Amino acid sequence: MSAFELPFGDGIVSVDLPDCSVTVAEPAGGEAVEVRPAAEAALADPLGPDLKTLVDPDDTVAIVVTDITRATPDGVLVDAMLSELERTGVYREQVTVVVGLGLHRPMTDDELEAMLGEHADLAVNHDPDDTVEVGSVAGTPVELNRTVARADRVLATGMVEPHQYAGFSGGGKTVAIGAGGESLIRYTHGPDMLSDDGVRLGSIDGNPFRDAIDAAGEACGVEFCLNVTHGPPGILDVAAGAPKRVVRSLADSAKAALSVSVDGEYDAVVGGVGAPKDANLYQTTRAATYILLGANNPLRDDGRVVLPARLQEGAGEGRGEQRFYEWLSGAESAEQLYETMRSGYEAGAQRAFVVARALRDHDVYITNSESPDIVEECLMSASDSVDDAIEPGSDVLVVPDALNTLLV
Repeated sequence: MSAFELPFGDGIVSVDLPDCSVTVAEPAGGEAVEVRPAAEAALADPLGPDLKTLVDPDDTVAIVVTDITRATPDGVLVDAMLSELERTGVYREQVTVVVGLGLHRPMTDDELEAMLGEHADLAVNHDPDDTVEVGSVAGTPVELNRTVARADRVLATGMVEPHQYAGFSGGGKTVAIGAGGESLIRYTHGPDMLSDDGVRLGSIDGNPFRDAIDAAGEACGVEFCLNVTHGPPGILDVAAGAPKRVVRSLADSAKAALSVSVDGEYDAVVGGVGAPKDANLYQTTRAATYILLGANNPLRDDGRVVLPARLQEGAGEGRGEQRFYEWLSGAESAEQLYETMRSGYEAGAQRAFVVARALRDHDVYITNSESPDIVEECLMSASDSVDDAIEPGSDVLVVPDALNTLLV
């Protein structure tokens, strides 16, 4: 088979490599669940104390949700949580929904409406400059969104998906990073942490990054979350309850569905990204580093990664995305940038550090994009199409869903 399709924005891009040997890495995938009934079942049988035990009728509640860079069905999850809270005597006027942006750009009113529907009026964007200190981790202050800190109870949604640093995302990370300040991001995403061998895609146990954000989540007071995990068919599983237990449960579900064994070495890996991640270069490069810095790098020494991505937002519009762009676009080479950044960098710039680490050994091509000049400025190569980026006669591995496939 030489022809295949990959996600591209909200659609697909068709590729044909007739002169190449093509292997497709297809994980088991799992089966999709209906989110609302699965969420209701998870809330009724949580991993740990239920909301009725944790929340009093006169409590104010902050629900921290993921932002547009995650494919979390936040509208459904928030609606299910509000229904469960109402059964405990807590009504929607007691609830604020805080969008956990981290250092990403604020969501627009239209985006909030699309994400949260009738509950968009409850939502406020997180401001990383408006935080209060609520504790510390390894001597690093844990700062929390002021609105969240003032609430009597802190809840969260989240997506437990493979994560370059945390092993898997979700749990307390939605609050500690998404609704936190720069200090924790600077510590957890700094060069010392990200150079630790335990900080690895798909790994929770013995992962100091995961340990730090779990501890920070506890300092932020998040005792209950409603998280999902997903794969190519859609949402695969839903769990509610104590954040660390929820992450472990859904990580097990994700590993079973998303792991694929790959033998041999390839000249090129073609990875699919798609919306919402391929809106900007910052998010798109996750696919390259997941492939190159995961458990099993399938490339030969001179192999390349090829990613079709729309990039309608260029490098990205948030504070972290702009710092990522500034570091990469100002560098002479990946090796020089990596060595420079080992001395430290601002919160949000960590993606440039990790990309530089990957680019020291392999080229990354971004194809079909609306921002080829920005790609070239950031030490990567831009091509009009996937086939233009592949040498004839190459052995090619195709990973259709690169952000949700664990190569083992």
